[in-house]
Amino acid sequence: STDELSPYPDIASQFEFRKKVILTELSNHNITPNDLDAIVGRGGLLYPMEGGTYAVNDIMLEHLQKGVQGQHASNLGGLLAASISHDAHDTPAFIVDPVVVDEMEPIAKLSGHPLLPRRSIFHALNQKAVARKAAKMLGKPYEELNLILVHMGGGISVGAHRHGKVIDVNNALDGDGPFAPERSGSLPVGDLAKLCFSGKYTLPQVMDMIRGKGGVVAYLGSNNMLEIQKRASAGDAECTLALNGLIYQVSKEIGACAVVLRGQLDAIVLTGGLAFNENICSEISSYISWMGKVIILAGEEEMEALAHGGLRVLNGEENAKIYSPQT
Repeated sequence: STDELSPYPDIASQFEFRKKVILTELSNHNITPNDLDAIVGRGGLLYPMEGGTYAVNDIMLEHLQKGVQGQHASNLGGLLAASISHDAHDTPAFIVDPVVVDEMEPIAKLSGHPLLPRRSIFHALNQKAVARKAAKMLGKPYEELNLILVHMGGGISVGAHRHGKVIDVNNALDGDGPFAPERSGSLPVGDLAKLCFSGKYTLPQVMDMIRGKGGVVAYLGSNNMLEIQKRASAGDAECTLALNGLIYQVSKEIGACAVVLRGQLDAIVLTGGLAFNENICSEISSYISWMGKVIILAGEEEMEALAHGGLRVLNGEENAKIYSPQT
């Protein structure tokens, strides 16, 4: 909880606390590290990599410790997995599909200026896991399908999956694509530049507007989508407009991904916490159903996705990849 983490000045200092929580939970279920066949940690902000399951190695641990792409709690995932692996006499340690998975084609990275390339930062773990689940429903391997995956949570990512690769996706962390409950999405760049140099705001304040305090929470002062839906249903015009705006922008982004896939679509899949909202899914479907089959797989099954990533390696279905960035 926030209260439990409050004594720690930064993420790195939480390591021993978090490890103790994990080991205590295992002990409560009569499991020791030596009983484990593999340890899978959440992938952190590493350098870009293609999707898959990666063996935790020394260069990965060094980059997670340094926070080469920024500091985030997920950076501790690989570090914790490696530490518990060591306790378990070198049981394999992995990470799976971190947020920095980058399978974008070169053309998709062009933004309009070489100093500002488009970046692949998205809900890769859940998108890939749900894509595989949708593939089973469709009776074909994920690697043979063209899918659009729409993860809708505090941030929203819309990815074009072509034959097992996410060839285009919006940066769901800091400024691209549709606005979300806590993200601004794409903003008018000229006005943003003027705001940045107005003297009224610091860089941290502007970044807060983009991630954390942007999107729905900026318009309504709340990111509680259940409450906002209730208020909209009760006739609150401001809530209705913000909710419809989110739906509109998500639908536009899906349309853009359909163009990326040249209209060759097997399915559009809606997932994430907001996919439990029947109104949001229904309204998005009203915009996009003409493009193809719409599948709703609500929720975030990221713990299950980590487990399946490790199991695919243990079962010999795929080989563990090696993190060796060319930086």
